[in-house]
Amino acid sequence: MTHAARTFVQQLSSTPRGARLARLLTVTELRSWHVLPDLTERAELVVAELAANAVLHGRVPGRDFRLALAYAPPAQRLRIEVTDARGDRQPRVPAHETSAIEAGGRGLLLVAALADRWDCVPYPPSGKSVRADLSATRPDW
Repeated sequence: MTHAARTFVQQLSSTPRGARLARLLTVTELRSWHVLPDLTERAELVVAELAANAVLHGRVPGRDFRLALAYAPPAQRLRIEVTDARGDRQPRVPAHETSAIEAGGRGLLLVAALADRWDCVPYPPSGKSVRADLSATRPDW
């Protein structure tokens, strides 16, 4: 029996509502693919952070952001990709520990903790894609 790779791609409005919808669509899609609950929960958090960043830091009026999911069932590996229109604004993990009263700054630390790896690549002509790879069993666990 072969297990075909699964993919999902959706354009979403660069609004808080679009970011919430990205998270909900991710959970719905991964459950329909019978992805393990732990992997689904981690993916939900990663998508929530990446989509929020796309809305807050990658928004260009009149331009959407894109959510893409690719799942390889045999390896139980998931790639999450969130693409926005602001290639000039690269994501950065804070250089210092943020305090409880500072707004923001912890999202990419969470992504780094939950994902096997993450990176950011250009998305021509002027955007960027932030990608995160997750697996059911992380190599360092």
